[in-house]
Amino acid sequence: MDNHRVFKMSFAGVYPHYIQKAEKKGHTKAEVDTIICWLTGYTQKQLQQQIDNKIDFETFFAQAPQLNPNVSKITGVICSYRVEEIEDKLMQKIRYLDKLVDELAKGKAMEKILRK
Repeated sequence: MDNHRVFKMSFAGVYPHYIQKAEKKGHTKAEVDTIICWLTGYTQKQLQQQIDNKIDFETFFAQAPQLNPNVSKITGVICSYRVEEIEDKLMQKIRYLDKLVDELAKGKAMEKILRK
């Protein structure tokens, strides 16, 4: 799948998959929301507005209040790519989110997921 198609995918369309992945492993929507808000700087209310507006990933990250300053601490492999080596900045942000949700689903402690 080329990057352009991913960027234009609806965040609201992918969001339920993040929730489902977490819930299958005994985690909650609230935990997923905490991760998303930590990464993007959105408040819970702002996040819900973005979901309700059915914006795409490109807009979702473009409108994000502030990417967390600790994103550089997110490392590892997701979808066969090392997140810290992804050159396209928007794709890197999307993969950061994928990585964090994956860590939650794998049972990593929230404190570690949020790089505290």
